[in-house]
Amino acid sequence: MKYAGFRGEFIFGLVACAMVLVVALYMEFAMGLDPCMLCMSQRFVYLGMASIFMLAALHNPYFGGHSRYGFLLFIMSLIGLGLATRQLYLQSLPEDIVPACGPSFGYMVDAFPFMDVLMTMVKGSGSCAEVQWSFLSLSIAGWSFVLFSLLALYCLRLTMVRTKILLV
Repeated sequence: MKYAGFRGEFIFGLVACAMVLVVALYMEFAMGLDPCMLCMSQRFVYLGMASIFMLAALHNPYFGGHSRYGFLLFIMSLIGLGLATRQLYLQSLPEDIVPACGPSFGYMVDAFPFMDVLMTMVKGSGSCAEVQWSFLSLSIAGWSFVLFSLLALYCLRLTMVRTKILLV
């Protein structure tokens, strides 16, 4: 018997994450949208997932390795889902209870310790409550929530699927 790996599935996930990052960079540099702290956090999760997808595609595991990669990617997609949910929560708050806006990401990286920057990125600020762009009545955070949900389901499928056997 010959076993087939899961390289194609991992390359598909890599391409999906890369496309999301390309769209995010286009929105920042071509459209002039300034990303908030939670947007940057979600980008880092997409980048981490893309790196793991690439590593898994290069490794091309046969016996159970795809399940381990899939589980790790599933956990990362849940982290991204939590960040997107936090941003959607901030966007749903009335204007009088939205937290105050903080400094920009670039300034914080230069001026503050790493743990302070990390905590601010996870908690978000008032700038995260601002809806700068929407498509089909979903904000960027809403689309990120949808994409992280789809990635979570895809990674869960990778975790659950059995090893492929090619009949030669």
